[in-house]
Amino acid sequence: MSHPVPVRRSRALLSPRARLTYLAVILLTAGSSVLLFEPQRLLSAGWPPQLSGAGAVVVFGLAYGVCTAALVPRPILNLAAGALFGTQAGFAAALGGTVLGAGIAFALGRALGRDALRPYVRGRWLTAADVQLNRHGFRSMLAIRLFPGMPFAVANYGAAVSRMKYVPFLVATGLGSIPNTVAYVVAGSQATSPTSPAFLVATGFIVLSVAAAAVVGWRKRHRLRGVARTAAEPDAVPECEPATAGAAVGAGAPAGISRS
Repeated sequence: MSHPVPVRRSRALLSPRARLTYLAVILLTAGSSVLLFEPQRLLSAGWPPQLSGAGAVVVFGLAYGVCTAALVPRPILNLAAGALFGTQAGFAAALGGTVLGAGIAFALGRALGRDALRPYVRGRWLTAADVQLNRHGFRSMLAIRLFPGMPFAVANYGAAVSRMKYVPFLVATGLGSIPNTVAYVVAGSQATSPTSPAFLVATGFIVLSVAAAAVVGWRKRHRLRGVARTAAEPDAVPECEPATAGAAVGAGAPAGISRS
């Protein structure tokens, strides 16, 4: 029985590949807008004088979230938050924007890209990452945020394709992003005094966190390989059919023993 044309069209428009196309268009449009408006100019031009106080912090946090979902690097936005609002207000705006941007990216990836990309999660490393996020989602995401070796956007959309839950993802993102965000915001707020102790400590922490991320990633590669092999074992060992298994047992029984 054939379905009416409108029904077939609606199914085609909501198919996994169509939704993945929508996600690609959204990201391409957002990236083009970022290149057009150049938010990094905030570091040199400053915040618009029409906005000030708590309202400016809230607006910046919202813009921060949208920009990170549009693949703008967080370090630039964190430095801008510190330079524009100081340490405390800049940290609040940056951390709020971090969680907001991660939530937007996760929701977009889960709603528009997951069904189309899940069938391609078959490679050794992709399978290992998927299993790790499924079994230890909060802990894994917390480590990813604490040791910023993986790009922010990659972690967001990668977690959306996996089976990780929404709330642990956001909580781990918020907690794990605190140290790195503080360091960049402090560096931005003290950028005019590059020899100050606060700037030097913040810069040193950033360098050490990047180095620690490289070391942790190098050491964890063996665990990911083990997880990948474990995940591949059920597929590598075919299950026996009951009749086949019974025949095998019967065939191996000693002579004179009934096979009933």
